[in-house]
Amino acid sequence: MNLIENLKWRYAAKAYSALKVTEEKVDQILEAINLSASSCGLQSYRIFVVSNPEIQKKLGADSYNGQISSCSHLLVFAAFNDVTPTYIDDYMAMTEKQRGLEAGALSGFRNGLHSYFSAINTEQKVLWAAKQAYIALGTALIAAAELKVDATPIEGFNASLIDEVLGLQEKGLHSAVILALGYRDLEKDYMATTKKVRLPIDEMITKVY
Repeated sequence: MNLIENLKWRYAAKAYSALKVTEEKVDQILEAINLSASSCGLQSYRIFVVSNPEIQKKLGADSYNGQISSCSHLLVFAAFNDVTPTYIDDYMAMTEKQRGLEAGALSGFRNGLHSYFSAINTEQKVLWAAKQAYIALGTALIAAAELKVDATPIEGFNASLIDEVLGLQEKGLHSAVILALGYRDLEKDYMATTKKVRLPIDEMITKVY
């Protein structure tokens, strides 16, 4: 199975070369993200793709992760600050249209979503949306491995700075996690040639029959 071999190959690259990832491969990773699992199908996050070195440098300020400024492309997973009734209505209308359903066919589902999100507070909504972004991050990591593109998931960044530079607050978003894409620098990355270490599968997995 190529997927398993590619996951054995991947690791969180610590240093990137100057080699750029093609837009074709970046677009495939982005399409995989768009197809990722999402609770209620709501896709409560947006992806910002940054490949401008000057902007990457700004985003990487006040962070010990040099991959932010040195990678080929930086993906910012920006989660919703709120899941509004209008967003739910619009998404349900889009779903009905794409599935060839009559308008209002999903009213029961829509009303259930309205009820759920009206019953939780802002902090809970922010957390819920961020968790969905992390599901998409996992999909992106697998897609990158399949394409033999190195990827580094990063939490060590100045979220306020990234939100400001990309104008996320004005868009009702906040940076949840970021992902560097590129190609490992075999000379500068001390992890590039080390053995991948994972727990024995029987220690990690418990099968309950």
